Amino acid sequence: MTLHTAETAPLVSVRGLSKTFDLSAPLLNRAIERKPRQYLRAVDGLNIDIPRGKTFSLVGESGCGKSTVAKLVVGLHAATAGEIRFDGTDLTALPAAARGDFRKRIQMIFQDPYASLNPRWRVRDIIAEPLRSFGITQSRDEERAEVGRLLEMVGLSARDGEKFPHEFSGGQRQRISIARAISSRPEFLVCDEPTSALDVSVQSQVLNLMRNLQDELGLTYLFISHDLAVVDFMSDYVGVMYLGRLVEAGPADKIFSAPEHPYTRLLMDTVPDIDMGRRDRVPVVGEVPNPITPPPGCSFNPRCPLANAHCREQSPDLVARHSGTVVACHAVTEGRAPVAPAVGSDSGERMELQRGVA
Repeated sequence: MTLHTAETAPLVSVRGLSKTFDLSAPLLNRAIERKPRQYLRAVDGLNIDIPRGKTFSLVGESGCGKSTVAKLVVGLHAATAGEIRFDGTDLTALPAAARGDFRKRIQMIFQDPYASLNPRWRVRDIIAEPLRSFGITQSRDEERAEVGRLLEMVGLSARDGEKFPHEFSGGQRQRISIARAISSRPEFLVCDEPTSALDVSVQSQVLNLMRNLQDELGLTYLFISHDLAVVDFMSDYVGVMYLGRLVEAGPADKIFSAPEHPYTRLLMDTVPDIDMGRRDRVPVVGEVPNPITPPPGCSFNPRCPLANAHCREQSPDLVARHSGTVVACHAVTEGRAPVAPAVGSDSGERMELQRGVA
């Protein structure tokens, strides 16, 4: 999937990325019970490009592999196959000792602000840890000034550095996590559902903060979420995942205005609009198949209203569409899928949160 031009070469390029986990029982148990090895393919052949200064969001139901992709990109998991190129360098081929510079340029914001901060450390030490590890500041006075600047940049006070994490609300803790993430002056942030644990009103403040920081610092985001309203607000590009595979991707406005894959349409139908019930909504029915024993053919076929024999026998490949998106669906490429209606309000405008100073 190519989402860039010569003028906007991708900062991050993922090709054929796969991750398989071995869930087999111990050898003795398998021998006694005569059970074979069991493998779970959490990510299967992912291809995405993220241009500089843009936000690429991955969406999908729980268990589709979004968080595994995030951990692969930042190096918390080793890829089973494929490559992750950052600024032209294949990170999967680098030995651990050669990744120091890239750790400084790639940071992560975690989902749970209550679990991602050390409760025994003062906030000033939490934010200063990357400064010390990467040698960004040369003295205690410089470090103290930089910590204060970062706290004020995320909407807190420099005096808050003397407090412990338990003295802050969830939204304030996530601001501290953001301050820590940008303290190493990174170019790329992986955001793994950074607002899912926050109240709606606090979510809007944190999202506005992240967009303002992106504009101010030129950050590039890989944004992981299952909240489509949040994704619509944050994204330049969107990729929809199902059972480890990308089923549809492209510019956010195209995905939200005219989704083509049946799974994407079902997800979009869950987004509330101003009419709130003036049209019939089709719920996402059925359960996600067992990823250890996925169904043959298209993995979505047991839940798809358009599935036929071809869908049950052969897995579809991603195919470029005239709208600039890519879709992996036999029904779409064979012309069996109805024309996608516009999603959202009657005017077709995308949802927007008020953007301002968070």
